Amino acid sequence: MTRNYETVFILTPVLSEAQMKDAVDKFREVLKGTGAEIVNDENWGLKKLAYPITQKTTGFYHLFEFKAEPSAINKLETEYRRDEKIMRFLTTALDKHAVIYNERRRKGEFNKKKEEAAS
Repeated sequence: MTRNYETVFILTPVLSEAQMKDAVDKFREVLKGTGAEIVNDENWGLKKLAYPITQKTTGFYHLFEFKAEPSAINKLETEYRRDEKIMRFLTTALDKHAVIYNERRRKGEFNKKKEEAAS
């Protein structure tokens, strides 16, 4: 039975743009290899960390929202743990409310106030 998940991972900031893209592609392929359907793929870019991780204060954040069998999560997280470029990761199962919220967020429904304030 497929479920909805999202996973966010933080890549070390010392990577070049090409190395970062290669790492993201690798995890995208791991998901596809498990039969997962990627619903959303967002690069959040370089962000400041709340606290230093291995003496680093920034990291490249990336999010995948996907539908997959629960067994896919073990494969994905094993690959995260094997890759020295990954500083942190979190995979969450989404309930129906979170799925609806994410769809609305992707459509930009929650950015309205910011756009009005800017104009």
